[in-house]
Amino acid sequence: MTAFTRYLTALLTAALLLPGAALAQREGVNVGANSGFASLVPAKEIELSAAKQYKTLLAEAASKNALAPPEHPQLQRLRRIADQLIPFANEWNPRAKSWQWEVNLIGSKQINAFCMPGGKIVFYTGIIEQLKLTDDEVAQIMGHEIAHALREHARERMGKSAATSIGAGVVSQLLGLGDLGRTVTNYGAQLLNLTFSRSDESEADLVGLELAARAGYDPQAGVTLWKKMSANSKGAPPQWLSTHPAGNTRITDIERNLPRVMPLYERARKG
Repeated sequence: MTAFTRYLTALLTAALLLPGAALAQREGVNVGANSGFASLVPAKEIELSAAKQYKTLLAEAASKNALAPPEHPQLQRLRRIADQLIPFANEWNPRAKSWQWEVNLIGSKQINAFCMPGGKIVFYTGIIEQLKLTDDEVAQIMGHEIAHALREHARERMGKSAATSIGAGVVSQLLGLGDLGRTVTNYGAQLLNLTFSRSDESEADLVGLELAARAGYDPQAGVTLWKKMSANSKGAPPQWLSTHPAGNTRITDIERNLPRVMPLYERARKG
């Protein structure tokens, strides 16, 4: 990275944070503002790219008889939980109101789950079966993955890549003199394998914790979930969490935020 691109990255970090995106003075967790880097890449194009990749993934799974049919009990369970979480997504991202949410289950031993931009969710049977997940724990994982989409972490990563790789060209693009859409073409292939920063992962933990609580799922399941994760992976994170903070760190963060979300859970259970 040249001195100029380092300077440009620092400038964008400082100047493009969106104050209006911060969810301040509210009940629940506080994760601050969305990153302005996300604004460097068109959201619609990323969501269209994600929908296309999602469709391809499902077709490949179907060709291997690995795609769960609608009547599969675990798929029905996942869709029921998603239906309860999704109504609370809009506060975090207004675009979520127009997303065509989908939830599917793929037969595989992988301990894996994700939510692509635009609300395209996949769980693998391995994560449900090997960890023997309760509904509360499924909601923690699903909330976490939905949070990545709501906070537009993939879009943010692409924006950062555009800023650092294009360098001075970003300036002209910000003025409407370039085609930022090409960033989606260049990086779109990474959506299924995209890794996030530890700060992104910690943020998704907390947003997911709140989504689950508002939907009536016990936030304390975040603790039991990570104990199961640690036991299953002998202390090392599984593949889908390779960039996540250590299990003990996330349990501490979850416990620290329980007082913020337990009232939401208790209210949801009474309602």
